Amino acid sequence: MFGIPLKYVSLIILCVQNSTLVIVMRYSRMVPESELYSTATAVFLSEVIKLIICIYMAIRSQVLETGYWKASELYDQVFSADSWKLMIPAALYTVQNNLQYIAVSTLDAATFQVTYQLKILTTAICSVLMLKTSLSPIKWFSLVLLTCGVALVQLKIGGNNSSQQDDKVMQTNQTVEKETFDDNGAKKLVGLCAVSVACIISGLAGVYFEKVLKGSQASLWIRNLQLSFFSLFPALILGVWWKDGSEVWEKGFFHGYNLIVLSAIACQAIGGIIVALVVKYADNILKGFATSISIILSFIASVYLFNFPVTGTFLIGSTLVLIATYMYSKPDKPDSQKKDYHPIEQEEDNVGQDSSVNEKVDINNGYVKVSGKD
Repeated sequence: MFGIPLKYVSLIILCVQNSTLVIVMRYSRMVPESELYSTATAVFLSEVIKLIICIYMAIRSQVLETGYWKASELYDQVFSADSWKLMIPAALYTVQNNLQYIAVSTLDAATFQVTYQLKILTTAICSVLMLKTSLSPIKWFSLVLLTCGVALVQLKIGGNNSSQQDDKVMQTNQTVEKETFDDNGAKKLVGLCAVSVACIISGLAGVYFEKVLKGSQASLWIRNLQLSFFSLFPALILGVWWKDGSEVWEKGFFHGYNLIVLSAIACQAIGGIIVALVVKYADNILKGFATSISIILSFIASVYLFNFPVTGTFLIGSTLVLIATYMYSKPDKPDSQKKDYHPIEQEEDNVGQDSSVNEKVDINNGYVKVSGKD
């Protein structure tokens, strides 16, 4: 695209989307309570947009593969016998998206962005338990490093609260100030709990979705279409009707909406699509770099837009999270594997030249193994 490889285009888009989403979501919640929009309606609209995008991409894929589009075939693919399996991650992702809004309403953008990287830890644990994935010592060490970094970021919150409390005690109106501090502390605690639960749900839903993908022949776009469709029901029933029903009925569905709110909804809707592009055109290392860059961009934006206080513990914790993210994204290449595997570029020519030999190609972590040949 414009002379730039697609893997770098998708990487740039992911960086912009990740950092913009948190900033815009936080900014959209910084209004008087009477002008706040319903987060449940925002989540629902986000799922509607995702559904429309996935329908378009599924139709486009069908046309490219077969040369025509048939509605009945698309319907049969979407509502196949195993489509019900997507109901579980659909409900989990809906709850996760609502929790993100709760967290970003009470935490500053930088703290939320760093803390939310705990989803790497929860995803790894779920992968080990559900998919029997084996993690190398380097990956386990990176997870410990990640946990320590997030813990240091939370110490920043406690430290700030303590100093604020000491200053307030010295002021004249002690009772009112202390109540204000207690309210802020409670909101911070709610935000941390929300982002922690969101990380757990993210890991569980992501691994379950991966397990469904590996056990089926359906395309990625069909599975995303199913996921978006089944997400509409919990978003509408549990969110719009049950959670914010009275507010929506009294003030209206689009109360508090403006350009910033619509931008947040759009960013959240295209997030999953962008990740799919990164997975297709890039790799985990580049995705890890994108996450790290997004954290840095969110931190810089928080300092300039929200007067975010920079502390030593936050900088150290964020640095540990960045290092851990990069370490976890690197593929494992054990020495024993390198002896049996040869770089793809070196083997591709040989495979093409010796067509008389019955060969089997197995790609693994950037290396290709050729069976049936010395």
